[in-house]
Amino acid sequence: MPNKSPAQICILEDNPQRHATMRDCLDDRFHQYKAVFFNDAALMIEHLREHLSEVIAIGLDHDLELIPNGKGKPTDPGTGRQVANFLAELPPTCPVVIHSTNSAAAKGMEMLLDEKGWTTYLVHPWGDLKWIGTEWLPTLRKALLRGLKSRAPTAG
Repeated sequence: MPNKSPAQICILEDNPQRHATMRDCLDDRFHQYKAVFFNDAALMIEHLREHLSEVIAIGLDHDLELIPNGKGKPTDPGTGRQVANFLAELPPTCPVVIHSTNSAAAKGMEMLLDEKGWTTYLVHPWGDLKWIGTEWLPTLRKALLRGLKSRAPTAG
């Protein structure tokens, strides 16, 4: 019998402090799931192409900082909108929690995914990192509960 991969929570977040705080929250509250972080939209899309069936929630930031490559010309990691565009071409499979200080771009991602039938949640960062524990984590929990409930097999 093949080993079933653990369910994943995939998050696009380039800020190291946010990433660490989110990981701590996930390790504390959702340790049974594999947390997979990305700081590059193309890498996240590549991962989702192969593993979307294992993903139970997606977290998307919009604005991503350029990545230094040591050669003087930084790499452009894209934006969360690229991931949203990719997801919009697929049937909805799990909830998406959007978190970005770029309110207009976050709303645009939310509208696109909602239009395509994805369940979305929008969190606006505030207060340095405090919002992660007080807003993002409870929103992710709500999204997970709703998403897992909709995936549960029905009797019949």
